[in-house]
Amino acid sequence: MVADQVDYVVGVDPHRDEHALGVVEVRSGVVVFETVVAADGDGYAEALRAAETHAPGRRAFAVEGSGSYGAGLTRFLTGKGERVFEVGRLPRQLRGSGKTDALDAVRAARSVLAQARPATPRDSGEREALRALMAAREGAVNAKRAGLCQLRDLLITTPEPLRAELRPLTQARLLARLAATRPARRNDPELRGALLALRSVARRVQQLIAEERELAGEIKTLTEKLAPQLLDQPGVGPLLAAQVVLS
Repeated sequence: MVADQVDYVVGVDPHRDEHALGVVEVRSGVVVFETVVAADGDGYAEALRAAETHAPGRRAFAVEGSGSYGAGLTRFLTGKGERVFEVGRLPRQLRGSGKTDALDAVRAARSVLAQARPATPRDSGEREALRALMAAREGAVNAKRAGLCQLRDLLITTPEPLRAELRPLTQARLLARLAATRPARRNDPELRGALLALRSVARRVQQLIAEERELAGEIKTLTEKLAPQLLDQPGVGPLLAAQVVLS
């Protein structure tokens, strides 16, 4: 039990701009100190000083959302050699309209006391870099898909005979053709406007394709380092392996 291993637990309820802390003395269960610190480097240092003052000796931090708003503080504390446990977000029905952040911090602290093996934050570093790269690539893929759909819709209403010229082109040739057009040379205002819109979307899609490939390359490099054994499995590529690493 955690209660047998530490004398104090510092609960943390993190938010975007500030974190609420509550220090619980394990033997008595009494809240001995509460405070709020800024969610930045100075605030993290202040939180550690508060713990050193009001939770001397054996202590641990219980951080809600250590992978989101609490990530910065968690990284700071583990870097200082502090013991940190991860606490799941309090269920909505238990929070209530009258709750305070300080109360949630105390609840976070008390929630780990009865646990034999509370969760610890996942390793950061390369794993978090991989997580960020995967999220960025997903955003690029979704934006590219939206751009191609927009391009398809624009082509439907493109004036003839340009529409007939563009229809048989492959995606790569279509993007290259549209990205190189010069709408200003067209006298017809409708055709000029259509070409300007098509060129804008085509160039955007090309940029997103380049971003997706660059991110995929970085993901492959990290995955080969973190889990080379996965890439040896039949049918497992870098993206699938990265998802397995992060799951």
